[in-house]
Amino acid sequence: MQFFNLHTHKFTRNPNVLELVNQYPWEFDATIPTYSIGIHPWYIEAARLESDLQLIDEKLSLPECLALGECGLDKRIEIPLDIQTTVFRKQIALAEKHNKPVVLHLVAAFDELIAIKKELNVTVPMIIHGFSKNAQLAKQLLDNGFYLSFGKYLLRNPELKSVFQAVPNDRFFLETDTVEETIEEVYALAANYKNLTLESLQNQIDRNFKLVFKK
Repeated sequence: MQFFNLHTHKFTRNPNVLELVNQYPWEFDATIPTYSIGIHPWYIEAARLESDLQLIDEKLSLPECLALGECGLDKRIEIPLDIQTTVFRKQIALAEKHNKPVVLHLVAAFDELIAIKKELNVTVPMIIHGFSKNAQLAKQLLDNGFYLSFGKYLLRNPELKSVFQAVPNDRFFLETDTVEETIEEVYALAANYKNLTLESLQNQIDRNFKLVFKK
């Protein structure tokens, strides 16, 4: 594995990249070789919730399903937070059942996330995808055992450089999410920011991958 893309919505078939392709249960594509699967808070629908959770349960048992997600909490949408929280808790239970890490979508609900992690005594790794916040929040999340994944905002926001540099090398991943740039471009910028060679960065993320995804 030369590159690992922690979160992407586009399967590129690049032989040099292990892509964790985001999948939703209601539009599952069996041709994608490695993926995560989950219910994004934007797309919670009561009518199909049980069938969605059942499919997630089934797919998490498979080796090609590397993680649960993306799932999480978002205070800036119309779906009530209590409904989001209920669905989120059910998904965490499935991740624990299958011992798979969780890829998280979080908007303005970090205190609630930390509280849920503590209350449920979550043992599987939890990764905040698309991290874009300040150093204080990054430290709080790291202190509570979370991993951080960087991509779009690292490319777009130079002010995130110092935040990224302060994250310990064994606690981050890189991703493309929905941007047009390649994961190779994200790696190149990250290596520059961390003052690492590309090979050193690749080796570090490979170690992180093996630890978190038990590969």
